[in-house]
Amino acid sequence: MSVNFSLLFYLKKQKNYCVGPVPVYLRITVAGKRAELATGRECEPTCWNAAANRAAGTKASSKSLNAYLDNLQVKVYEAHRQLVAASGLVSAADIKNRIIGKEEKGKMLIEVFREHNRKVEALLGGEFAPGTLERYATSLKHTVDFLAWKYQVTDMDIKEIDHAYITEYEFFLRSVRKCSNNTAVKYIKNFGKIVRICLANGWLSANPFVNYKAKVKKVDRVFLSEEELEGMAAKVFAAERLSQVRDIFLFSCFTGLAYVDVLKLTRADIEKGIDGGKWICKKRQKTDTAFRIPLLPTALEILEKYRDHPQCLNEGELLPVLSNQKMNAYLKEIADLCGIHKPLTFHIARHSFATTVTLLNGVPMESVSKMLGHTNLKTTQHYAKILDIKVSEDMRLLRDKMKK
Repeated sequence: MSVNFSLLFYLKKQKNYCVGPVPVYLRITVAGKRAELATGRECEPTCWNAAANRAAGTKASSKSLNAYLDNLQVKVYEAHRQLVAASGLVSAADIKNRIIGKEEKGKMLIEVFREHNRKVEALLGGEFAPGTLERYATSLKHTVDFLAWKYQVTDMDIKEIDHAYITEYEFFLRSVRKCSNNTAVKYIKNFGKIVRICLANGWLSANPFVNYKAKVKKVDRVFLSEEELEGMAAKVFAAERLSQVRDIFLFSCFTGLAYVDVLKLTRADIEKGIDGGKWICKKRQKTDTAFRIPLLPTALEILEKYRDHPQCLNEGELLPVLSNQKMNAYLKEIADLCGIHKPLTFHIARHSFATTVTLLNGVPMESVSKMLGHTNLKTTQHYAKILDIKVSEDMRLLRDKMKK
């Protein structure tokens, strides 16, 4: 930077200049671009040494002017040093603004975060799903709370975000917010997107995530066994709401659809498949990935059962789906009544389809991955790793074959 940085003191004569003192100006040049400012001092042209950029002679007035210019030069070099140390990026205008006390306001973290969330909200239904906005909104709240907890401020200049900030933020999430490892890592990942935006725009010169590593711990996915699915299907409930929730849950168990995809399922999504049967053909709300699922007999029976349900007729839905919160609350009641000792949530239906309904019945993993709408086969492989029953069955077949 020092090679491309220079300063020059010179006399700036007006066009109609005739005689008398002339204002002394300072010219700052960085990477070929200039910025000029008045020093507030004057000098007679006959007393100015252009080669030295200083007043000539030994008079008291010349010495006083030169001392002032020397002091100003020191301030310019110090401003340059501070700007380089702070961001690595510096311009002639930046130095000038710092000298005259008119520095540009830096980008603020919370402002950038809120602007990002505003854009996500504007693109809901297209580029982003509601769940994505909710996740970033929660991440923003945690960031605001962290600033108040750690720094006692409501916002912070982007340039102050460093490695220590990231590690302290992680500590806050784990200790104060009591987040699990994977939840904390997800919020840090959300914050990482804001950092990448700042880096891309030049608001932040160094990546604070350098040398920072956080790993997501693998969690065994809960799923229902064949016996549990059969017991739930055969159970007779006194409350109609429980029967309705049970049926929709089982529909997801035999189709692999996530809650939001079941909620948005319409008659237009049911098409005639290559085998002549009925298939669900649509895109996942979460990833916008297309999938095609042949409807099994149990799923078809459930669709037929609710074909004339008032909610389905009025709203054009295939199933009378309640809110996700109510579905999960009622599923806990259903689990207790069916003797299922697992933390039952609606998403477990998707896990049950991937394991008990398909993989354990010999459906190839590639086919399961395609029906689930996974964008990566590794995501589907997580289900296969927990199927000890399948391993046992495969090894039994191998033992029988070797005996023969």
